[in-house]
Amino acid sequence: MRKTKLQVEHDFDFELLGLVAPLKDYKMAWAVNSSLDIKLIKSNDYQLEFINQPNLVISQFILEKEHGFIQLLKNRSFSDSGQTLYLVPELKIMDYFLLLQDFTHETNLNWCIEKLSGSKFIQNVVKLDVSKIKSKENLLTY
Repeated sequence: MRKTKLQVEHDFDFELLGLVAPLKDYKMAWAVNSSLDIKLIKSNDYQLEFINQPNLVISQFILEKEHGFIQLLKNRSFSDSGQTLYLVPELKIMDYFLLLQDFTHETNLNWCIEKLSGSKFIQNVVKLDVSKIKSKENLLTY
C-alpha cells in the first residue's frame, strides 16, 4: 500500500521581539500597553499538548487590528508537578515574546523597541529572527 505524506508549510509573517522582564503577565501587559499606547486584552490561555510530555499553558494578551495583530506571549509555564516549561526552550532567557503582524506597515518596529526599552519595568528588548528559531512552530497560536 502506498503512503502519502502531508507536508504543511507555515507562514511566519510577523516580527518578533523578545522581552526580558520578570513581571506577572498582567503587569507586563500593562507595561506594554503604557509604552506603546495600545490596548492588549487578556485572551484564553494558549495550550500546547505534547506526546509524552506535560501540556504547556501559556498566558496571552492580544490586540486585533484590521490588517494584523499584536500579541504578547509569556515564555514560561509550570506543569502540575512544578516543572518549568518554555514556549521557546532555546530562548529561556526571554520572559515574554511580542509578535507584531501588520500588513499595512503602520507599526514601526524601531519605534516599538525604543518605547519598550524606555519602560522602567522592561530590562531588555531584542529583535529576533523567526527563521533562526528552532521551535518557531510553538509561536503559531492561531
